[in-house]
Amino acid sequence: MNRVVGFFFSVFFLLAVSCANKKQNGNDVNPESIYFDYKITANEGDDNFTVMLQYRDGEGGDAFSIKENGKVMLDDEPFPEDSTKMTGTFYEMYKPVDGFSGKHSIVFTDLNKKEYKEEFNFSPVVLKTFIADTILRNELVFEFGGLDSEDYIRVLMTDTSFFNNGINRVDIVKNGRLIISKADLENLANGPIQLEFIREHDSPVKNGTNEGGRLQVTYSLKREFFLKD
Repeated sequence: MNRVVGFFFSVFFLLAVSCANKKQNGNDVNPESIYFDYKITANEGDDNFTVMLQYRDGEGGDAFSIKENGKVMLDDEPFPEDSTKMTGTFYEMYKPVDGFSGKHSIVFTDLNKKEYKEEFNFSPVVLKTFIADTILRNELVFEFGGLDSEDYIRVLMTDTSFFNNGINRVDIVKNGRLIISKADLENLANGPIQLEFIREHDSPVKNGTNEGGRLQVTYSLKREFFLKD
């Protein structure tokens, strides 16, 4: 009985590996069905930000390699290729945050030598407001730099209690100013508070295939303080 179970497990494992590697090469993928999955991620305090690209066989499809017949560049610099069993093939580059603000371009060339150029702006978000170690339960006003005159930031505030949901929402920031009301703080217990601001810019690619794609630029900042009445 154990041999039978072992045989079927081996067959299942080989099929799983075969399926996992099925889309590692993009030769059999229709160029117009390629979905562009672009992510630019940075965190305050890190020296570098990450640009990670994946090319999928349709939205939600397997990520595959383009290195045999295609290429991808960031500002004329070629991306190195890597892969894992979980994520499939990806193209990742680390760039220094300092001196990289402004407009940049990603250029993908498919097997027919057709180019798709996608531009993005990178601008670090700066929290201008000093946050004391201890804050009273009153209205909080935060001032930011590096944002548009009207922008949006996700606010995450959590305490150490198991009974509160905290704050998790996207707030509008006008002229660099964001307000957390005293009523909002009722969702938090007195004590240590974890605060995170995340600027999430998620948009469809402007120059893609018929399948399209997305461009996601994320920048996050973290703080801690003690909340009391």
